[in-house]
Amino acid sequence: MAARAPHHGSKKLVPSNSSLSPRALISLLCAISLYFCFSLFRRDAPPPPPLFHPAVASGSCNYSEGRWIYNQSIRSPPRYDHTCKEIFKGWNCIAGNKSNAVDILRWRWKPRGCDLPPFDPWRFLEQFRDTSIVSAEVKKWRPAGADRGFTFLKYNLTIAYHRTNLLARYGRWSGGTSGILESLGYKDGYRIDVDIPDGSWAAAPHFHDVLIFNTGHWWWAPSKFDPVKTPMLFFEKGVPVTPPLTPNAGLDMVLRHMVSFVEKNARKNAILFFRTQSPRHFEGGNWDEGGSCPRVQPLAPREQWDVPDAKILIYISHCLRKSKQELTFHCFQVEHLFSIKNNGTNVETRLVNEHLYRALEGSKFQILEITRMSEFRADAHPSAAGGKRHDDCMHWCLPGLTDTWNDLFIAHLNSIKVRN
Repeated sequence: MAARAPHHGSKKLVPSNSSLSPRALISLLCAISLYFCFSLFRRDAPPPPPLFHPAVASGSCNYSEGRWIYNQSIRSPPRYDHTCKEIFKGWNCIAGNKSNAVDILRWRWKPRGCDLPPFDPWRFLEQFRDTSIVSAEVKKWRPAGADRGFTFLKYNLTIAYHRTNLLARYGRWSGGTSGILESLGYKDGYRIDVDIPDGSWAAAPHFHDVLIFNTGHWWWAPSKFDPVKTPMLFFEKGVPVTPPLTPNAGLDMVLRHMVSFVEKNARKNAILFFRTQSPRHFEGGNWDEGGSCPRVQPLAPREQWDVPDAKILIYISHCLRKSKQELTFHCFQVEHLFSIKNNGTNVETRLVNEHLYRALEGSKFQILEITRMSEFRADAHPSAAGGKRHDDCMHWCLPGLTDTWNDLFIAHLNSIKVRN
């Protein structure tokens, strides 16, 4: 892992009066982890279909396959609580009086054949001294261009968040009296330059030692990118791509260009991650159609794992490989919400992942697979907590599931550090 060059500290950081403890680091990483990556190791054997792409971090341990185990002995948040000032109010489920807010924390992810150790802030600070970590979607101290950021001066460790909706540069487009798009009937929309990174993060690869990217939700956001009134209009090398692309095809082009840009501009020994899609859990319709997420337990409750012959219950990735007679009710629950074949409300999760796997094949990026473990957690969204007008079934309660993403991320970093 490359150390940050000394001059970065004086030129790129914007100071504040605040100081941060390891406890604050936990909540920061929790916020950052709303935007992470996939798995680390490539295999000599042919890869499985994209939906079941493994995320192996060390040895034979595949952290992306496992089960949620309930620990009733946990009585309060084990790392930080609702008083943490870095938690966005709408995601603070304990303060928002969500009925299962504390119960969410009693579920622990148990990977198959190994353990996922909990994040240790003191060890993290020491191990990654003289390092800069960035997430491509999380102020105290911040690098230029970052939306938020924290620097731990004693350890010369900077963690920053650069917000970008589509990774590529985009803005409103209005047609004139002539031009190819006008001739096709387009009058208004959004111009997306597939080969130009958004300015909020374009300089990040030159500064940071670890970069974590993700994109997805905004590519299917009709409230903003209305396919009729304000469609996505893709440009490459400054000219419109014709015939006009669908969002699916546009996403492929953007990912291909952005992956290439990062690999060419990243620091010599930078560690590159791309996080898989964070699943939504709307049931009964989308967010603006009365959809909700009322569940108070994961889609596969702990009791189901106690069945003597539990081989068809343990891993959701196995659901689609089994015969219809072997599929369990809880497998059907997950597949009903996320199956591409069923075109469910939350289908974007797996659609985005398919695009990601294609774009990242053969690249220098590591993949942080958080989708499979998260698909179970229909219970872990803010829902209607805090008196929301619409159920929030996309973001996650804090403390909550994203703390497990942090555990996964740190396990991957530790594995890379050992190998190097």
